[in-house]
Amino acid sequence: MTLIQLEYIIAVDTYRNFVLAAQKCFVTQPTLSMQIQKLEDNLGVKLFDRSRQPVVPTEIGQHVIAQARVILNESNQLKELIKVFNNELSGELRIGVIPTVAPYLLPQVIPTFTKKYPNVQLMVWEYTTEQIIQNLKVGLLDCGILATPLEEHTLNEIPLFYENFVAYLSASSSLIEKDEIDQTDINFEEIWLLNEGHCMRNQVLNFCQKKKAGVSNKQFEYNTGSVETLKRMVDLNTGITILPQLSLSDLSKEQLSRVRNFVSPIPVREISIVTHRNFLKRGVIKALEKEILETVPKEMLQKNQKEVLDAY
Repeated sequence: MTLIQLEYIIAVDTYRNFVLAAQKCFVTQPTLSMQIQKLEDNLGVKLFDRSRQPVVPTEIGQHVIAQARVILNESNQLKELIKVFNNELSGELRIGVIPTVAPYLLPQVIPTFTKKYPNVQLMVWEYTTEQIIQNLKVGLLDCGILATPLEEHTLNEIPLFYENFVAYLSASSSLIEKDEIDQTDINFEEIWLLNEGHCMRNQVLNFCQKKKAGVSNKQFEYNTGSVETLKRMVDLNTGITILPQLSLSDLSKEQLSRVRNFVSPIPVREISIVTHRNFLKRGVIKALEKEILETVPKEMLQKNQKEVLDAY
């Protein structure tokens, strides 16, 4: 049994395809299949049901692969210990970021981070919360930046900041004369929302005390995954939308005049770095955490007099 063989069975479990797993491991498919066959012969069990597409682990295979992940993780911890001891920050950091955070946080963080740590290669994907969670569990991502709490016992959450939600009103909104608004002021039928699958949609629905959207009476309903599109729909139509604070940075003076804060306790979302419970690359992730904390407004670091909305 070798670490390479364990790496190969984990790859097949992750991608559920021998050809794709071989590509990701930078070997030929026959080489990968031969090594997995040797491991199966050594253990005396079949690890995968090759008759099914996509390929799935057998019952015993699931247990072997779970243990293989532990063994490989512990092996990689040795390399991480040496890097920490030598105060070395290098290598690849694979990050998943939800779309409602990425365009407002990363342009501020990445340039300074890459300048400080030129030996670290950042690889960033915009994913939904569910995609980030799944990719963290199977090892395709090193960390995620997303709204928490998640209540996932296999994941570790490092809270970063608490971002206010604000109301963005159309010029014709009945709320335009108010200095601050309450959640009870909102007519649910006037809200422009992100489409399903985005945690911010769930947070807005929870805040508006609408666990289910129900039947909409809108004549026109627009499904989008973009906060920028929500702004445009309010600008060009009627109604309101709920925006995260960092997304206000590029608004014009006229647009800012149509932003309203909520009364206390202010609704916020908790943004965290999320890793697997047994995560690696602690030094690099700690450096990323430090860079983010130095970038966001200081008032976002505290959650006093704020209401953290559930991410689900």
